[in-house]
Amino acid sequence: MTIAGSDPSGGAGIQADLKTFHQFGVFGEAVITLITVQNTVGVERVETLDAELVAAQIRAIVSDIPPRAAKTGALGNRGIIEAVADLAAGFNFPLVVDPVVVSKHGAVLVQLEAVEALKERLLPRAYLVTPNLEEAELLAGIPVRDIGAMRTAAQRLLAMGPAAVLVKGGHLAGGATDVLLSERGCVEFPGERIDSRHTHGTGCTLSAAITAQLAQGADLAEAVRRAKAYVTEAIRTSPGLGAGSGPLNHHAAVPPYRASEDQEE
Repeated sequence: MTIAGSDPSGGAGIQADLKTFHQFGVFGEAVITLITVQNTVGVERVETLDAELVAAQIRAIVSDIPPRAAKTGALGNRGIIEAVADLAAGFNFPLVVDPVVVSKHGAVLVQLEAVEALKERLLPRAYLVTPNLEEAELLAGIPVRDIGAMRTAAQRLLAMGPAAVLVKGGHLAGGATDVLLSERGCVEFPGERIDSRHTHGTGCTLSAAITAQLAQGADLAEAVRRAKAYVTEAIRTSPGLGAGSGPLNHHAAVPPYRASEDQEE
């Protein structure tokens, strides 16, 4: 199940999540939190749904076709965050929180006054939190510009209650290393940086790929490895659509599963 906003251009949000779920071989369910007017060039408008309507969608899904894993994306405001957090308290499946604050184009997708609710109410309900560098800075309250700071931010976020934190290094200078921290230790996932403007929806796609694998019972570190490899290939083979930051290739091949070789420290 994905709980997120709609991107009518199809590259991010609910649309990217459902495409990714399908590619990883799971049945996708979708709860809409907000509607955007956007394309690859920019976001013109954002309208959030009523928090009770969001909650009603979740209850309808969980009562009939309960998911094996869920993720959140853009939640919009404090009311929606609190409604999702209240319901998440009763989830018997893992929840991946992608703390989307701004879009690729800089549009605010979560009101800044709602960030405290995200930290205090939703993060403690999460199995995994997947911030990028900007989101990690906002949530952890420190500059995050290198791998050392990524580790420190992950430690601060882990102390807020989630079972694991994945700080994404896509915006690092040089390589694109991600840092996964849990009670089992720390794993770094080096990544190739691909020179491309077609990176719209990378965060949504990564968290959706991880969620799909958790629904299938995958080990977390292995789920992250496969999701990262999938996103890298999806960027490399992007269809080149749009005049701005175009979508990924959600038809990219899913990497084979293997027993995790990463050593946690």
